[in-house]
Amino acid sequence: MRLGLHYWNFSTPADPSTMAGTLAETARIAEQAGVSAFSVMDHYFQMEFTTSAEEPMLEAYTTLGYVAARTERMTLGVLVTGVMYRYPGLLAKIVTTLDVLSGGRARLGIGASWYDREQRGLGVPVVPVAERFERLEETLQICRQMWSDDNGRFDGRHYQLAETLNVPAPISRPHPPIMIGGGGEKKTLRLVARYADACNLFGNSPAEVAHKLDVLREHCAAEGRDYEAIDKTVLVMRPPLPDVDAFVAEVAEYAALGVTEVQTMPDRHPVEFARELAEQRVAARLAELA
Repeated sequence: MRLGLHYWNFSTPADPSTMAGTLAETARIAEQAGVSAFSVMDHYFQMEFTTSAEEPMLEAYTTLGYVAARTERMTLGVLVTGVMYRYPGLLAKIVTTLDVLSGGRARLGIGASWYDREQRGLGVPVVPVAERFERLEETLQICRQMWSDDNGRFDGRHYQLAETLNVPAPISRPHPPIMIGGGGEKKTLRLVARYADACNLFGNSPAEVAHKLDVLREHCAAEGRDYEAIDKTVLVMRPPLPDVDAFVAEVAEYAALGVTEVQTMPDRHPVEFARELAEQRVAARLAELA
């Protein structure tokens, strides 16, 4: 079992001049502690249901570029890229750039965007849910085409590209892994079965994740896709440090379901959180799970 660190909150420390140093130190300690993946959110306003929209938030891919320069091994990605925030061809180029400059460590985490306040606030088009999923599917098709030998046109309902030239190509082979986030049973998990290398689910409980994976298995059967070829990842809601044994026990239940990576979120100063992960050997204990 791999452990990922999801750096979702930029409010600590409060002084913006210390954000960069805190981010770099957290990533450095986490990597040394055996954390295998580092992710950030794709938001421009902090989520209202967690705290205040006025709390600090940094742009995701710029942040990952900074982290890439200060780490060596961790996979880097956004959990999850909002499909409405970037034109698909530009998104493929952005992820390619991250992959090249990080030495092949990029992962495209993507999903249907949802935060209307930041979209309206910053002038991003707000479209119906059905259209967002149509755009998500076309975006997945465009990224896969740009990461292939096909430099030709793409003619979709929502996006038209005259050519899909992408030089240099990603270092990752055959391309940066595509991870679709979300547990929607009719659309999201069907897109996972059709296009993704990995899924990402909310870890509210092992029972809920087990159900979502059963649905994914059904979609894979319908799509003629090998269910076992899809990497299953879970964002665990339980904080690890208050009770490491309980956290490891819950992750063991996810491992029994075939989950191969869990992500955790800092619940205190991020540098302190990373140091505690190291001292408690959380990543090492998870690595021992079958």
